[in-house]
Amino acid sequence: MDYLSANENSVHTNGTLSPPPTPAHHEIESGVGMGIQGNNGLLPNGSGKNGFTNGGYIARESTPDPTPRPSPTPGRSDRFTANMTKEPGTIAPHSHEIPAYNIHEEDAGGPQSHSKANIRTYTDNAHKAVFPRLSKPVELLRSSYDVVVIGSGYGGGVAASRMARTGETVCVLERGREKWPGEYPTGMADSINELHVSGNLAPGVLQGKMVDGGDPTGMYHLIFGKGQNVVVANGLGGTSLINANVFMPADKGTLGMKAWPKEIRDDPHSLDKYYQKVEDVLEPEEYPDDWPKLPKMELLKKQAKHLKLEKDFKKVKQTTRFKSGPNSCGVEMKPSALTGQDTTGVNDGSKTTTLVTYLADAWNWGAEMFCECEVRHIQKAKNGEGYLVFFAWHGRNRGHFKANLHGDLMWVRAKKAVFLGAGAVATPEILLRSKALGLHMSNMVGQNMSGNGDILAFGYNTDEQVNGIGRAYPSPYNPIGPTITGVIDCRNKTANPLDGFVIEEGAVPHALAYFLQTMLDLMPGSTAPKNDTIIERSQAALARYGSRFLGPYFKSGAIERTQVYLVMSHDSNQAILTLEDDKPKLEFLGVGRSDHVKKINAILAKATEAVGGTLVQNPFFALMGQQQVSVHPIGGACMAKDGTGMTGVTNHVGEVFTGNEDKTYEGLIVTDASVIPTALGANPFATIAALAERSVEAYVKKRGLTISTQSNGLLNLFGQPTNAPKRCHAIRKRDRMNSLEEQGSLTEAHRVIQTAVDLRAGGMGFTEVMSGFVHFDDENLKDDNRQTYELAFRTAKSLCESARFFLSVQAFNTRSTVADHQHRAMLTGTFACPSIPGSPFMVRRGEFNLFIADGKAPGTRNLTYDFDMTGVNDRKLHFHGYKVVDSSVALAPVQFWKSTSTLYVTISEHLPGMCDDLDDEDAWRKAKVLAKGIMHIKPADFLSEILTMTPTGSNILKKVASAASFLTYFTRKSMKLFLAPMTPLQYPSQTYSGYINNTPPQGPTRSLRRTNIKNLFMIPGAAVDHQIYALPTIPYNAVNYFRRAGYRVFVTVHRIGQLMVAEHPYTTFDARLDIKACLKYIREDLGYEEKIYTIAHCMGSVAFSCGLLDGTIPADWILGVTCSQVFMNPIWNTLNLVKARIGPIPMDRLYKMLAGTWFSCSTSRDDSYVQKGLNQLLRLYPQPRREICNNAACHRTSLVFGRCWNHKNLNEATHRQIDRFFGGVNMTLLNLLMKMGSEGYVMDNDYEQLTTDEGIERLRGIPFLLWSGRDNAVLTPESTEKTYEILCDTFPDGEYQRKVVPGYGHLDGWMGRNAWKDVYPFVREEVDRVCRGETYKFKEPDDRFKQMVVDGELLY
Repeated sequence: MDYLSANENSVHTNGTLSPPPTPAHHEIESGVGMGIQGNNGLLPNGSGKNGFTNGGYIARESTPDPTPRPSPTPGRSDRFTANMTKEPGTIAPHSHEIPAYNIHEEDAGGPQSHSKANIRTYTDNAHKAVFPRLSKPVELLRSSYDVVVIGSGYGGGVAASRMARTGETVCVLERGREKWPGEYPTGMADSINELHVSGNLAPGVLQGKMVDGGDPTGMYHLIFGKGQNVVVANGLGGTSLINANVFMPADKGTLGMKAWPKEIRDDPHSLDKYYQKVEDVLEPEEYPDDWPKLPKMELLKKQAKHLKLEKDFKKVKQTTRFKSGPNSCGVEMKPSALTGQDTTGVNDGSKTTTLVTYLADAWNWGAEMFCECEVRHIQKAKNGEGYLVFFAWHGRNRGHFKANLHGDLMWVRAKKAVFLGAGAVATPEILLRSKALGLHMSNMVGQNMSGNGDILAFGYNTDEQVNGIGRAYPSPYNPIGPTITGVIDCRNKTANPLDGFVIEEGAVPHALAYFLQTMLDLMPGSTAPKNDTIIERSQAALARYGSRFLGPYFKSGAIERTQVYLVMSHDSNQAILTLEDDKPKLEFLGVGRSDHVKKINAILAKATEAVGGTLVQNPFFALMGQQQVSVHPIGGACMAKDGTGMTGVTNHVGEVFTGNEDKTYEGLIVTDASVIPTALGANPFATIAALAERSVEAYVKKRGLTISTQSNGLLNLFGQPTNAPKRCHAIRKRDRMNSLEEQGSLTEAHRVIQTAVDLRAGGMGFTEVMSGFVHFDDENLKDDNRQTYELAFRTAKSLCESARFFLSVQAFNTRSTVADHQHRAMLTGTFACPSIPGSPFMVRRGEFNLFIADGKAPGTRNLTYDFDMTGVNDRKLHFHGYKVVDSSVALAPVQFWKSTSTLYVTISEHLPGMCDDLDDEDAWRKAKVLAKGIMHIKPADFLSEILTMTPTGSNILKKVASAASFLTYFTRKSMKLFLAPMTPLQYPSQTYSGYINNTPPQGPTRSLRRTNIKNLFMIPGAAVDHQIYALPTIPYNAVNYFRRAGYRVFVTVHRIGQLMVAEHPYTTFDARLDIKACLKYIREDLGYEEKIYTIAHCMGSVAFSCGLLDGTIPADWILGVTCSQVFMNPIWNTLNLVKARIGPIPMDRLYKMLAGTWFSCSTSRDDSYVQKGLNQLLRLYPQPRREICNNAACHRTSLVFGRCWNHKNLNEATHRQIDRFFGGVNMTLLNLLMKMGSEGYVMDNDYEQLTTDEGIERLRGIPFLLWSGRDNAVLTPESTEKTYEILCDTFPDGEYQRKVVPGYGHLDGWMGRNAWKDVYPFVREEVDRVCRGETYKFKEPDDRFKQMVVDGELLY
């Protein structure tokens, strides 16, 4: 059937509609399945609302509708359809109206109802506000991309889309946040929260002051300047989010001016094809004729007639949608609700921004976008490949660290090109800062800026209804309309293009309605009508008072009768941008050409007077001392008119000059308004986008690339992009490995984030700054102990080797973080240490562990920081840092602060795959150490850190739950350490854990008989057995050590050890018989008749001394002796001596009266009441704070023997299962021990002294090594000192040595995690000397233990 437009001649001359035929009625038939010709050409199938088009309908004859319809509204000619013949399927030759109940209620894609003015959600679930997100968390940022695009407005959007379609990897960095229709502010309070103000506040003749306030990533950015102020937008989509949508190409006269490059001024029509490219994407269209008339546009039309400019009035093309359906890039759009909210963000889904076009297209072709990233400067990559783009990340509340935000910058590498599309203020600022930091370029940077001749004025309180104040929810019967729909275009009326201008009607958004009312009431700079009568002046006054008392929306009030004028003209292009204290300072030296401005103001005054209004200059203009506000800043990185840096910053395609000559940087291209060299006298975005298309096309041709023209189809913005970029495979092996590692970390990070999103989980994040000193020394800093870190710190401080990191910690799923045994969160940020080559370093997807159990020290929780970091020299290093929170913080708030604010740092070479196993806490030990040091949190930084703590979640309840879960976990762990003495006791576990080095006895039949193997006999102490030497919970025990040193090791387990028979009343004196029996077995049964070297510990050593002193054990069986802690002169430490001597009843006898003759070092929850009571009392056993623990077995061991170790020397597995390595003691033995330790010499069972002259004489000729731990809390070091003195005095020519080992206690010399390097070596050296001779040199076997040392696995 034929399509009939709205101006068909079926309207009577009096404006009434032809009556409908009777009795036939017609039913609308959907246009699904066919292309319907509409006002704008061929529309896609079903492109209109309910399948209808805007201008006509498909109709078919139907049965009569019994429901009567109201008569058509007179005076309207908006709706027509084809008349039908009586025969179905035939085409009617005439048309008639299909009446509607109300105007526009059934229009195809017509004005939306009140309920559709704000999109609540993009999903079917109306109860959950879900919006698309094209941008990614910065945690997913790669280290490098082929192309980096700065900004996401028209220039940035074009570059991102086109480059992504070439198959290059593209990164977009946007300062603002991502918001979609439905998320934009509407009221004043919401808008103020999105406001950022900065610049030089200089009203009038005042010098001004630099200001910076509000949200730096807010949607609205007001930049104060001297002479003129500028408003721009931040957000994914840039200024396209808040512009007035007017698509107006520059006139050819302006493009032909001398300021333009020769390539453009000689052929202005060369831009036409690029304008068309932009138009194909943005699909601008005029306000439809069949939509409601807009009072403000009708008034401008009337004013144009009064000005005799009616031929210059026209409706402008605008990027506002007036029909439903997908746009050119496949994003579903909605018809305009005519809210007039364009300049604060349209929430109805009708605004064709770069977000829903170019950026959505770029996303679908694999571009990755990151928000809240304020680019600061660019530098050439140090390896000569591409550029480094440095940016301040405002996410995770990092702005609370004001001193660090712009100091510790993050960066990303652009391997091939950087496109600057940050806008006419931000791009020159970036270039100025880059130039100051060494990127040479033209001296014209920041020069020749313009406000595009913008003038804002108001025709206040006219005689006409204007309806120019935006509403969030307008009535479709009283619409405001898009901000701009009509224009008086006076650009081609004179020979001089500088005299051209355009006057546009506008709308004020709801957020500014009350502010505008106040300002207009005060009427600064107003020009009132001159010839009003008293009645007219009275009516005007009533209208003013009506608005004052009833608000700006009072229908008959002055504000609703106010016309908004937006003028674009030509200014003098004399504005400059400079940096003052690293902040941009904007100065407009010649804002307007005064005669030209006066002429425009005269025209506006005449137009206003013609409709009975008062011309009011921009109230802001009067308030700020004659300063205008521009929303169209241009210039600052202008294209050169002569092709050199003498007259511009870039060449004709936006490539940045390297200086004042014609040479340009390869791949450094400006694509935004800053390249425009002169005011356009029109809305500039069409020209900005066209120039961007031209620049990108030139780059693509130069590189030999191809931009794909494949259609997107309908985009699923909640799905995955359809196309992926072509990633080139690295040539160098190191680059390939780095690429694989990065992809692995990205995959894991994406999995974590996506899982949290799918579960709608709540998260928690905070940002932390730590600083200190790290010493770069790749040779000498290997040990992982406090002394090494403190030495490195002091050295670094003396050399001024400062270090600092600025890291954001994010747990995307708090529940998972709390439940996981590693308590992981993700780290993103920077690390800087100038003494380390490559600084500053970029940190991506690092791992933070919160209060993770430290397997190397009992009762200790660490806060660890593990991450790979990439330097600006492309070198990758590894950072490992940990805060130690142990028992030393118990009831000590100052120490708790020190522990949680002190980080021990190790920086090492990166090894491929070292971070693959996230559960491997010791992976960092495998690499070569480059630097060590200590970093701290300053109190001021800690306060800022608290302010950054922010829960995340899909709703307020999720956020509250997330914060509660995180803080509960943090508090619980903190209090467990802080209140350690009062926490529940830790009883022996029922399962084995940490058994990493099982070393079982092999039996005599498997003993090696090689001639180079020497025999070694080892004697454990009381209540223990062979496991103290063959400890399964450390990776390298004493038996391992001596066997690989060439010794056949025999270990006796005697009757006072960890055996059932130990419950009988045996003593150390009795145990000498077991030692003799073992030695005899080795000599006689195994055939090793040569003398044997013996190592004895504690009461095993005492038992051994008893046998030697009384002659039970022949001295000629013994080659030499190493005694640990004691030999024949046991002397209790102070606390043990007190226990032995205090009270009227000895402790052994008291215990015997209450609990029997056997004291077990183990216990359980089901033990007797006496034992359980004792366990609780032992909480009060006096211990140094650093030795406090809640292990019941450890407490009981300390009671009977004294504290047997420095806790820091044991690992968690050993301490947790200490009951497995300790038996107990019978009261007979305990009584003898108490007696001997009090008297200072060994005794027999009758308490007779054995250290007689005769007994000591039996020791002649036996070499002795006596050693004690300096911190021994069982036996004082005097025990070995006294024996050493006796031996030296008795046998002056004897071979005797004594050693006191710092940092060790009693049993930790054998069971400690680092005993393999602190104790075993000096014992082995003595054993080697005696067994193999003075000249023997031990050669390290090439075995797994050596590899463990080399790999750093044992460097605890």
